[in-house]
Amino acid sequence: MTEFAPPGTRFCALPSPFPMKRGGVLHGARIAYETWGTLSPSRDNAILIVTGLSPDAHAASHSGNPAPGWWEAMLGPGKPIDTTHWFVACVNSLGSCKGSTGPASLDPATGEPYRLGFPDLSIEDVADAAREVVRALGIERLACLIGNSMGGMTALAFLQRHPGVARTHVNVSGSAQALPFSIAIRSLQREAIRLDPLWNEGRYDEDSYPESGMRIARKMGVITYRSALEWHGRFGRVRLDPERRDEDPFGMEFEVESYLEGHARRFIRRFDPNCYLYLSRSMDWFDLGEGAGGDAMAALAALRVDRALAIGANTDILFPVEQQQQIAEGLRRGGNDAGFIGFDSPQGHDAFLVDFARFGPAIGGFLAALR
Repeated sequence: MTEFAPPGTRFCALPSPFPMKRGGVLHGARIAYETWGTLSPSRDNAILIVTGLSPDAHAASHSGNPAPGWWEAMLGPGKPIDTTHWFVACVNSLGSCKGSTGPASLDPATGEPYRLGFPDLSIEDVADAAREVVRALGIERLACLIGNSMGGMTALAFLQRHPGVARTHVNVSGSAQALPFSIAIRSLQREAIRLDPLWNEGRYDEDSYPESGMRIARKMGVITYRSALEWHGRFGRVRLDPERRDEDPFGMEFEVESYLEGHARRFIRRFDPNCYLYLSRSMDWFDLGEGAGGDAMAALAALRVDRALAIGANTDILFPVEQQQQIAEGLRRGGNDAGFIGFDSPQGHDAFLVDFARFGPAIGGFLAALR
């Protein structure tokens, strides 16, 4: 049960008690965040970034932490999100293990980790916690709210629950609700973790850790983050050299298997399994149309922003590009100025993390038009 807040992380205390959508409250909770740039005297140049399932708040390097961030090419001086003009805050999601309060955090009532005693987590809770960071920074209205992947869900929930706080919105590979295919994949990931005997109903520790379950869950996730086109282009049917193959007759034989294994092993001890379960389920539960009779389009039409942009990759199978198109169409139905771009990127869902030649100009151009 370990938390992994990067150096230079700042913390925002949440109101105590902090009520959760599905019941229960948190006491003494906090949200991890980082900032870049300078807030203008009129406090009108602020951008908030809400993230996917696994990232921390370290989106880019800064004086407090010079290590490259997960969106390094997108954020900084002269980059698409230009910090010579914009003041940018990125939050780590409530329920994570990267500094924000989650199942791996200590429950102040017991002095022990919450584990499965953590209240049920919803995307709406993540959005409400992010709102508190904006409030703590003294920002009345954001110039733009940017959300990618799960953060695209969080951003829509933020707009719905806190109207008027964001002037514009960029939704990157996000969605207004979870689709059956995505739910199915995430349910298998959670099952892999829970079926590992060392998970032990969430009562594991560093010496008795559900490594096999986490490894399989991460492999399944990575497979869906990229497209079949990219898998074929990168690996084809290339086999491992004999000295790199397992002695197990059913062990690794192909380069793609070795890649997945390496990726999984780099991840599994850097993310808490219970946090993974909670965040994964929060995405499956999310439906922006829940309060509109299940009509996501009606819920999108009820949102209000000055301008919006929804973008994604045509090869994304986890958050299909049709979902970003739905966001733009729903916003336009309500009279909002909303654009949509589907990129012919081969990288699938992860395209926004690597295909900066396409995603960078779109986001940078949108923000430049706001100045």
